[in-house]
Amino acid sequence: MKKIIGIYKAPRQHWVGDGFHVRSLFSYGNHGKYLNPFLLLDRAGPTDFPASQGHNRGVGEHPHRGFETVTIVYKGEVAHHDSTGEGGVIGPGDVQWMTAASGILHQEYHSDAFTKEGGVLDMVQLWVNLPSEAKSAPAGYQLLKESAIPVLPLADNAGQLRVIAGNYHDTDGAAKTFSPVDVWDLQLKSTKSVTLPTKKDRYVGLVVLHGSVYLDNQTQLQTGDLVILDNEGGTVNLEAIEDDAIVLYLSGEPINEPVVGYGPFVMNSEAQIRQAIDDFNQGKFGRIPNE
Repeated sequence: MKKIIGIYKAPRQHWVGDGFHVRSLFSYGNHGKYLNPFLLLDRAGPTDFPASQGHNRGVGEHPHRGFETVTIVYKGEVAHHDSTGEGGVIGPGDVQWMTAASGILHQEYHSDAFTKEGGVLDMVQLWVNLPSEAKSAPAGYQLLKESAIPVLPLADNAGQLRVIAGNYHDTDGAAKTFSPVDVWDLQLKSTKSVTLPTKKDRYVGLVVLHGSVYLDNQTQLQTGDLVILDNEGGTVNLEAIEDDAIVLYLSGEPINEPVVGYGPFVMNSEAQIRQAIDDFNQGKFGRIPNE
């Protein structure tokens, strides 16, 4: 049984742009340091938006450099366009894995259909650090539709596990990554349980997105809780208490390099941050093509 480093309650919500009402569950500046190479996790929603015939809510054009963003949608639809020329709409079950690396401009907003119809938006955005040599790589984009993500049934009809990245029981995840990470989307049926493997020398983060669960038959976790477990290996047992539960499992091989962040840039030194700002101001991140 793994030791609990800490259990952290979801903080108050704040707006990112006018389309994403988020709770920042961890960042590299606080307890998220244990979850290296994961830098930050924002839980957006669930938020009910009214139907609109006008403005698509969201976040306008902005830059990133030095890391990757991973957007997982549970309800609603999010559109994306970036300076690599990529773009599209992701809906329930889809994942968008964007590599900022040497620099990218992008915009994220409610899709046309979701804007017109309204409804609940429920999603997660995760930031994943890049090793120093990959921070200068070309920007890239992976659109992982629901059908492309491996789904493994759990024993005893307990639910299912989607392998977004990494490996689970010899099944490789859909995403291509620059360093070894496991991102698993666990959907557990009411009163059912599962025992998950962990890797030695990796901390584990468990984010309860819906429902409530018992951890190792003794610790109760509620919706919005983040628990960080030690890096000694072993297994983790989760049991859904009453309703069905959704838990995001995060674990990665640490990148043992300095982390220096400033807004949308995460690099290894202050000099690199200053260079990122200069390059952005000089238009070196490209342009987002007209739709």
